[in-house]
Parts: sequence; C-alpha cells; structure tokens
Amino acid sequence: MLTILGFAMIATFLVLIMLKKMSPIAALVLIPALFCVAVGQGAKLGDYVIEGVGNLAPTAAMLMFAIVYFGVMIDVGLFDPIVRGILRFCKADPMRIVVGTAVLAAIVSLDGDGSTTFMITVSAMYPLYKRLKMSLVVMTGVAATANGVMNTLPWGGPTARAATALKLDAGDIFVPMIPALGIGLVAVLLLAVVLGRRERKRLGMLTLDEVLTTETATESETVLVGAGGGSDRTRKNSGGAGTGTGADGDGAGDSGPDEDEGFKGLDPNRATLRPKLYWFNAGLTVALLTAMIMELMPIPVLFLLGAALALTVNFPHMPDQRARIAAHADNVLNVSGMVFAAAVFTGVLSGTGMVEHMADWLVGAIPDGMGPHMAIVTGILSIPLTYFMSNDGFYFGVVPVLAEAGAAHGVSPLEIARASLVGQPLHMSSPLVPAVYVLVGMAKVEFGDHTRFTVKWAALTSLVVLCAGLLFGII
Repeated sequence: MLTILGFAMIATFLVLIMLKKMSPIAALVLIPALFCVAVGQGAKLGDYVIEGVGNLAPTAAMLMFAIVYFGVMIDVGLFDPIVRGILRFCKADPMRIVVGTAVLAAIVSLDGDGSTTFMITVSAMYPLYKRLKMSLVVMTGVAATANGVMNTLPWGGPTARAATALKLDAGDIFVPMIPALGIGLVAVLLLAVVLGRRERKRLGMLTLDEVLTTETATESETVLVGAGGGSDRTRKNSGGAGTGTGADGDGAGDSGPDEDEGFKGLDPNRATLRPKLYWFNAGLTVALLTAMIMELMPIPVLFLLGAALALTVNFPHMPDQRARIAAHADNVLNVSGMVFAAAVFTGVLSGTGMVEHMADWLVGAIPDGMGPHMAIVTGILSIPLTYFMSNDGFYFGVVPVLAEAGAAHGVSPLEIARASLVGQPLHMSSPLVPAVYVLVGMAKVEFGDHTRFTVKWAALTSLVVLCAGLLFGII
C-alpha cells in the first residue's frame, strides 16, 4: 500500500504543478500532508516535517548566503568579462545564444554547486533572451541539463555518495567515466544547436541595432511548447512590434564591433561596480571555491563568511549594505521558502517509509535473468529514481541493494557505482533539488513549464551517457 501511495503522491504533485493547478510551494506542503493522513500517520506529520526541515536547513542556509554572495559579485562586476566574452560570441544569433548558455553553464559547474551555476548563467544570459524574445525555458532546460552532466564531478555530490555507500574510491568511479560524460556534454551542445536553430527559425536573426530598437516595444514573453515538430506559442501582453528577420534567409547575418559595444547584457555603468576591487573579489571567490572543494569548513559557513566579507569590503557604508541585501531579498525568500516546503515533501516521503517501499518494489521487480546485467539495470533505474527521490535516498538506500544483487552475478561494485551516475542530467530538474528553484526563480519561468520542456531532453541525455558507457566498456 505504501508503494502505491508513494507513487501516487509523486504523480499527483507533478500533475498539479505541470497543469498549474497549484503553486510548487503549496503542492510541496499540502499534497504530502494529505497523503500522510491517508496512510494513517497524520499524528506524526509534525515529527516528519521537523526532521525534514532539520535535514534541509543547512542547504537552505547555504542557498541564502550563496545568493547574497554571488549577487554581490554580480553587482560589483566580477563576472562582467565572462559575460562580455559570451556576448561577443553570441552576438544576436539565437543559436549561438543557446550554445553559449550550455557552454557557460558547463564551465561554471566546475565549482560543483548547482545554485552558483544557475545564478551566474541566468544573470549573464537572461538579458539576451528577453531582448530577443527567446524562449526562457530553452535557457533553463539547457542550463539544467549541462549542469546535470557536470554534477558527477567528485566534489559535486553523487560520486562521493556512491563511493561512500559502496566503500569505493571516488577517483576509481569518476575517472573511467570521463569519456562517457564527455559524450554527454557533446550531446548537450548538439541539443543546444538544435534548439537554437529552432529559435533562429522562429525569430529570425537580428543585428544588435535591431535588438536595441525593438527593446522599447511592448515586452513579450515566449514559451516554447512541445518537442521537435511541435508548435511554438508566444504570449504577448499587447500587440508590440515584431521581432524582424535578418536579411540573410539562412540566418547568416552578423554585427559589427560598434553594435557589440552597445549590448553588454549587464549595465556597464551601474553604480554598484567596484573596478578597483576586482582582483580582491576574484581572489576571494577563488579562495571560497577552493575551501569548498577542499572541505575546509561546511559550505553554509563558508558562504556566510564570504557574504559578510564581500558586503563589508565592497559596501562599507550600512545603507549600501542594506540596499544590496534588499536587492537580493526576493530571490533569497523564494528559494529558502521553496527549500523548506520541499522539506515537508521529503520528510513525509521518508518518515512514512514510502521511499523504502518504492525502492524495494522496484528492485524486487527485476527478473532474475537480469542479474548479469545489473549495471545496465542500475543505469536505467537511476534516471527515474534520482528524479523522484533525493540523491541521499537513492545512493544510500537503493544503490547498495543493486550492488549486492549484481555481486551475486559477478558484476563489479565499480560498474554499479558508475551506472548510478547516469541519471544526474535529469536529477538536476527534480522538484526535490533546491537549486532548480534558483534557476526557475531567477529566470521567471513557471516550474511546470520548465519540467514539461526539460524532462524529455534530460532523460535523452542520460540515455546517451549510458550508451556511451556501454560502448566504452565502462559500465
């Protein structure tokens, strides 16, 4: 019964938010509360919620201070050179912009933190998407999928969890997976090219002068609907000017250097810039990321100290500090609120025993004849399971069971561990991942729209990684 109710709870949540019948926060709180009562454990709801909040409190604290820290770094201009470089590459070509989004997300993902990746990527690319009236779910989908592939870095979380759960060395798991993950990144770039070409076909290709001219027209929001061959829908608040099309039918137009200088993405003259402190801020950020990778302190503590130091040095006057905190308060409140709401969902899912029953049912449903192929089974199962449950639940609850079943048929625990990483491209769009709320919140995209658009592409990327692993003999 708990197995059925667990799947029903997850399905109800996904359907309601994708149909926009409930907000994610309301759905994350009310649906698990109702199902907790349905399984006859309503009296323990408070305990489950408090336990869930306790487990996610460090994550919420990390996100709060990380948003403040990187928000300040964006304000003072630390990432402006990266943004200008990406913009020079992208110009006003939708295809280049989508590819640039994937490249930027992959590069920034090297720090191992999804929230950081999404904050920097959205801050850099959002102005371009809005000015060109491109689909914002393309941006969030590509960024999340690229980050999901890079999330397999040893300091990113899943690899360390798999190594801990199976008592293996993280390097032995990750290093042989590099070729397959490289193929996964190539798949993301190809996806970006395909989606970018669709956007170019829909919008045409503008010069930057045309973009700046049409910027004064009534703003419209574009939401891409359906997969390849599907239709595109444009929601407009009122009949604004059209986007125009480049002179070259194949979208081969270009822009001159003067046009590029007039289109920075981030205001090059904003009052918060601190060019004299650029190298201090760069050094502080490198030191912070290094300390995070080396695990010198808990990540929430590092970001708390970093945010306090960044505010004090860059904005020594109290009114300026309050203004910067207020400027980022909206993102902080939205994300932290979503994390604590997710704590209700995960607390009930774990506390009632639904997660364990769901995992046991899935493992028990595997035919005995699949024993020698448990690595492939693990890779396939990792795609839905890491979406429907937390990485902790999957790697510490399910993977050891799969490894034990595989060992009985001569399958190495290393193969099981590597296969378990396959689902990470899809995992990064899971409603149980706090960072995804940073992504959709900053991009002003409905979570349901992001889910409906991204799931199919992320699942396809995961399958590409699995096939590459099999091809290279890694899995």
